[in-house]
Amino acid sequence: MYMYKMEAELRTHSIHVIVMAENDAQAFEYLEELLVRHYVKSPEVTEASIIEKKRAVKGSGYVIEASS
Repeated sequence: MYMYKMEAELRTHSIHVIVMAENDAQAFEYLEELLVRHYVKSPEVTEASIIEKKRAVKGSGYVIEASS
């Protein structure tokens, strides 16, 4: 299992999403599912990419800094 730090470019802004998945294809599927559940109206994703991929082991994680 891997942790994926992903970036999705929406029509109005970009977001970062952390997803756990077995492979890259599954990570993109989960990204789409998460966005459908999170937003009232499903956002239009213009581009999605994997920023970083790590094995999901105890103590692993990501630091996400807010843009100013």
